[in-house]
Amino acid sequence: MDHKVIIGYAPTRRRIFSAEDAVKYKELIRNKMKAMDISFVDIDDINSEGLLRCAEDVDAVIEKFRAAGVNALFIPHCNFGSEHSCAKVAKALGVPVLLWGPRDEAPLADGSRLRDTQCGLFATGKVLRRMKVPFTYIPNCHVDDEPFETGLTTFVATANIIKEFRKARILQIDTRPGDFWTMMCNEGELLERFGIQLFPISMVEFTDRIKALEASDDSEVEATVAFIRENMEVCVPDDAVRRVAALKTAMKYYAEENNCNAIAIQCWDALQQALKIMPCCANALLTDEGIPVVCETDIHGAVTAIMVQAAGMGKTPSFFVDWSVRHPTNDNGELLQHCGPWPISLAKTKAKLTRPFAFPEHCAGSVSAEIKGGLISLLRFDGDNGEYGMLMGTARGIDGPVTNGTYLWVEVPSWSKVETMIVKGPYVHHAVGIHGNVLPMIYDALQYIGGIRSDFYDETQEKQTKEYLF
Repeated sequence: MDHKVIIGYAPTRRRIFSAEDAVKYKELIRNKMKAMDISFVDIDDINSEGLLRCAEDVDAVIEKFRAAGVNALFIPHCNFGSEHSCAKVAKALGVPVLLWGPRDEAPLADGSRLRDTQCGLFATGKVLRRMKVPFTYIPNCHVDDEPFETGLTTFVATANIIKEFRKARILQIDTRPGDFWTMMCNEGELLERFGIQLFPISMVEFTDRIKALEASDDSEVEATVAFIRENMEVCVPDDAVRRVAALKTAMKYYAEENNCNAIAIQCWDALQQALKIMPCCANALLTDEGIPVVCETDIHGAVTAIMVQAAGMGKTPSFFVDWSVRHPTNDNGELLQHCGPWPISLAKTKAKLTRPFAFPEHCAGSVSAEIKGGLISLLRFDGDNGEYGMLMGTARGIDGPVTNGTYLWVEVPSWSKVETMIVKGPYVHHAVGIHGNVLPMIYDALQYIGGIRSDFYDETQEKQTKEYLF
């Protein structure tokens, strides 16, 4: 997953206010963005000031940003600004929009004012709403104030979520397991409503490639075998290690060849019948590399993983979880676990390449490791009966009994509420976790997608998320 986001930087002013002061703030904001290592395209070649001033500038700005392939639009009001010009550019580009302006200074000694930025923000917000352009807003503050930097960082992550969501194409390796009715999805509706594409391949096609890779001297297979031996405690035979490496290489090939940014695999039981192997370790390695993989052909889980991984901006990988059992002594504690698809970079100690405990065949390929705790975000995109939502909240890692697979015990504010929301739906027992708090980015992104309600499992977290953004 490519986490590079290109911002279209379109600072704006109105002609009746100070041009000199507007240009000064344009440069101050530019320097701040550079210091934050944000990639952007400016409009310095559009006119002598490099500012969006009037209707005559609009077409040229749109053309430049389209040619540059910008993923988002930032419109800082360096004075009052040109609300109609800003709204026209935003409407034409159809990308996430950030609206903000630096706080005004006191009037000059003669009572005159140089910028009236706040008043201009009121005007632009009104026109954007009339033109049905969703936008993100950072409250009026100084360039060096913490809320500006935090808000801009959050917006870049929001733009990354939208970028990845809009190109969502999921590699579907075979059908869902027959008994797993919970994994049903409406492929046509996902395409019609959200533009999400599936690229299905059969298990026969997939396993044939694995066999061919296993028998070859493919460089990626060799490199993966070496990586596993160096970074994992190997508890399975050599031929199983090589088969895991070939499986991982095959998944990566199909994903890259078909421009997929996530994978949903039927992790059992056709794969075990064909190759006597589990895909868990391969899933873990690919997710660590930035291609999230989910189990049980969970398409909605793959959609969630695309959004959550994008929200993390490559700083830490996501991991695909089951809400599993209650903590034996903590009423708000719960076990997050799976047979082993979690990135090994998250393990507390060296992860084991082993066999799953839950299957009588005991095929090699699962991973055993407790992962690091701390603050975790847990999310789930799902839907039934034509209605879609995003279950979202945070948890903290806690101590708990040793168990099998990849796992982490967590505490949530009220487990009974989470449990009820999952049972009553539209959610299931699967979720996607990531270290840190990505709720503000996901919540902000949902306004640009539309048709997905935000379902916080804690009112305090909902309030904090909204306050964080506004």
